[in-house]
Amino acid sequence: MKEIVIGVDLGATTVRAGAFTPQGELLVVQQTEIKARLGPDAGLQRIIRLIEKVLLEVNQADTGPVRLLGIGMGSTGPADARRGVLVNPLTLPGWIEVPVVARLTDHFDVPSCLENDADAAALGEYWAGAAAASPGVSAVRCLYAITVGTGIGTACIIDGQVYRGANGFHPEGGHQIVDPSGPQCYCGGKGCWESWSSGTAIGRAAREAIQASGAIAGQGKPGALLLALAGGEIERVEAGLVAEAARQADPLAQQVIERAAEAFAIGVFNILMLFQPEMIVLSGGVIRSLDLFMPAIERVIQAADVYIPAHQVRILPAHLGYYAGIYGAAYAILKARK
Repeated sequence: MKEIVIGVDLGATTVRAGAFTPQGELLVVQQTEIKARLGPDAGLQRIIRLIEKVLLEVNQADTGPVRLLGIGMGSTGPADARRGVLVNPLTLPGWIEVPVVARLTDHFDVPSCLENDADAAALGEYWAGAAAASPGVSAVRCLYAITVGTGIGTACIIDGQVYRGANGFHPEGGHQIVDPSGPQCYCGGKGCWESWSSGTAIGRAAREAIQASGAIAGQGKPGALLLALAGGEIERVEAGLVAEAARQADPLAQQVIERAAEAFAIGVFNILMLFQPEMIVLSGGVIRSLDLFMPAIERVIQAADVYIPAHQVRILPAHLGYYAGIYGAAYAILKARK
C-alpha cells in the first residue's frame, strides 16, 4: 500500500495542495482560488474539495491502494501552530479564530497540523530544497530563511524543528530595527528591516525620490529613466522597475537600491551574530535582484567574520519556488506523526 501525506499552502488569494511520499517525492499538485471574502466556512470547504481532488488524482494514477497518513498546512499568519488555529490573518479578512486543524482532522480522519507560511517554506527548503543533500535528507543543522517581497518574512529551522518564540508564536525577524532614524512601520517600530528593504519599501522610496528630484518635470533629472520605464506614471514605480533602472545606470534608482541593500545587509549581519546559521536561504520577488544586494552582503560577511566563521555560511536562493510551502507543510505532518 502506498503511503502519502498532503501539504497545503494557504495564501491570500490562492490555496495549493500536493501529495507526497514520506521520502519527499511530489506526486500530484493542484491549486485554486481561496475566495477569502466568502468567509472561512466557504474557504475551508474549498480547501477540503481541493485535497479530495488531489487524493482522487493520486488514486487514479496508482494501481494499488493509497493510505493517507496526515495533512499539513502552511498559512498566512498570524497562525497558532500549537492550537491549530488561524488567529486573525491580515490577508484573510474575517478569518478569526478558525480551527483549521480540527476541521481537516474531522473530515479526513487523519492527523493534521498547522504552521506559519514562512516556517512551512523554510521547512520545505530544509527537507527537499536548498539544504537537502538528497531527497528527504538535510545536510544542514541550522537554516535561516528570508523571504523578501511585499514585506520581509523570516524563519529558522534547527535540527528539522521550527524555532518558536514565547507561547509558540512566530518570531518576526522582518521587524528588527536596522536604523532607528528610518521610516515609520505599521508594526509600531521605526526603521525596521521591512520598512527599508522590502519590495514595498523600495518602491515607496523610489517614488518619493522621484518627486523630490523633479524628474516628473522633464528629462535630464535623476530618476528620469526609471520614470520612463514606468510609462511616465509615478504610481507604477515598484521594486522590479527600480532594479531594472539601476542596472541601466539610473543614478536615483542606484541610490535607492544601494540604501535598501545596506539595510538588508545589516539585517543579515544581525542574523549571523544571533543564530550563526550554516545556511541562509533567500526567496521572494526582490531576491530576483540578488546580484544588486550581494556586494553589501559580502561586506557584512567580512565584518562578521571577525567574531564568527561567517565565511562558512552559505547564502543562496531558494530552490523550490512556489512549491516550498507545500513541501514544508508535508514535512511538518511527517515530523508531527513521529
